[in-house]
Amino acid sequence: MTNHTDPSGHIDPPGRADPSGRAEPCEPFGPLAEQQVTLRSPAELADALPYLLGFHPDDSIVLVAVHGDRGRFGGRLRLGIPGDPDDWLEVSARLAECLVRGSEKRGGRPDGIIVFLCRDPAGSESAQAVMERLRPLAQRLRLACGGLDVPVLEALCLSGGRFWSYVCPDVRCCPQEGTPLGPPGTSVMAAAATAAGIQVRGSLREMEARLAPLTTAEAPRQEAAFDAAAMELVPRMLGDTDRETVREETISLAGTLIGRLGAARPDPDRRKADARDDALLAHDEAAAVILGLQDRTTRDRAAEWMEGPEADPALRLWRALSRRCVGAYADHAVAPLTLAGWVAWSTGDEPGARSALGRALDTDPEYVFARLLHQGANEGLDPELLRRCLRQERAERIAARADGSPRRQSAGRG
Repeated sequence: MTNHTDPSGHIDPPGRADPSGRAEPCEPFGPLAEQQVTLRSPAELADALPYLLGFHPDDSIVLVAVHGDRGRFGGRLRLGIPGDPDDWLEVSARLAECLVRGSEKRGGRPDGIIVFLCRDPAGSESAQAVMERLRPLAQRLRLACGGLDVPVLEALCLSGGRFWSYVCPDVRCCPQEGTPLGPPGTSVMAAAATAAGIQVRGSLREMEARLAPLTTAEAPRQEAAFDAAAMELVPRMLGDTDRETVREETISLAGTLIGRLGAARPDPDRRKADARDDALLAHDEAAAVILGLQDRTTRDRAAEWMEGPEADPALRLWRALSRRCVGAYADHAVAPLTLAGWVAWSTGDEPGARSALGRALDTDPEYVFARLLHQGANEGLDPELLRRCLRQERAERIAARADGSPRRQSAGRG
């Protein structure tokens, strides 16, 4: 099977099919679109999956469209595995419909589909038991795709460092105990991705953990800092006379924090790097910036840290602030999560962008900025279009200050 990744592989999500995860399209990576990689076995397909998505998809259904006699990969779609097996029939039908109809709209009806079910064992459960428990889901997906006259060419379960085929009945190549996955970085897809400068950005669980609220002893202290900051800032933000002052204070403090994070020595270990960033932010500083970002104008100005040397520390700041939204202030995370998603998308980290924007929409499904960014990333729009608008806004603001003319401001969530 030849993987000539398809630049048109953007698939519209089927909606909120599963309360545990937002359905999302996963696009091919640009540099790989210019290469051909021949995958000859289920083992190579299993090893290739993280490179097809850009991350290891924990607890996920992944469907990949296949086109032509040479098996060119097209659109792909990921959804968290529904916890209730009663939902599997409906979810399978919706995912198959989404992938097939989306492929037709964006480049041609697929000639086949590859199914991946990814779930690691929990507790004392064995990987083989996970595989058997998910077998009915694989069958429902095969029937749903077949019902649309698109056959499932392969259906693999990845669990506990091993894989199984639900399609191949030959125990000589697909034994009942499963087949071990190859060592990371040794597959033909890994070699092609390395040559193209593409990296797998950890697992989906790891990406989401970088955005989750703190659960350490610092969480109560952070919530207390929110209480204190809210008493001082919220009346000022709601008033007409002091609102602009709060905006300027928020942007100034955020800029200071970005400079502080940018001066820290890089650490390739993501957990250590996040812990270090958390330690660099005082509770009162985090509370003040997060509360300030609830103002839409302030948030839009913060989005201007989107490129160049400021982008990385800005992304780290928005992630760190997302982690600080604890307790009664959990819903305040939607603003820093959206900013994290925007900067990730702007800098080419589309898996990271979807992780942050998906979490933002889980927090507030009606948050307009997150919805627009999520749609733009899913439809393959160029983030440069938004970057130009933000640059223009900044230029107009600077010009207005220079000649002393007032600019119309807006406030609120959205």
